Amino acid sequence: VQLVESGGGLVQAGGSLRLSCATSGFPFDDYAIGWFRQSPGKEREGLVCFSNRDRSTYIADHAKGRFSITSDSAKSVVYLEVNTLKPEDTALYYCAAVRFNCYGSSWTMYDYWGQGTQVTVSS
Repeated sequence: VQLVESGGGLVQAGGSLRLSCATSGFPFDDYAIGWFRQSPGKEREGLVCFSNRDRSTYIADHAKGRFSITSDSAKSVVYLEVNTLKPEDTALYYCAAVRFNCYGSSWTMYDYWGQGTQVTVSS
């Protein structure tokens, strides 16, 4: 099983970013993929999740309006788009997989994790 995040980097505040989560080694259409982030000294924070099983989407309250998730079943890739980036969005962004349904921001329920991609937003 592999989840590989990419697309992070240094961006200016107000900009946008699209992160990719390339997956392999498990039946993509039976899994939900979530995006999380963690900053130094802070707890891991759930953002969004998409269930390829029932095509449902979960968005955490604090992520509504600026974060969105899309899934490409043909490529087994899930994308996170973030708009109007703020310095407080600086974090290590992870994708994670869990069978069937999203578990919201309960990151302990997710079975497989990527290594993360760093996003740094300059003011």
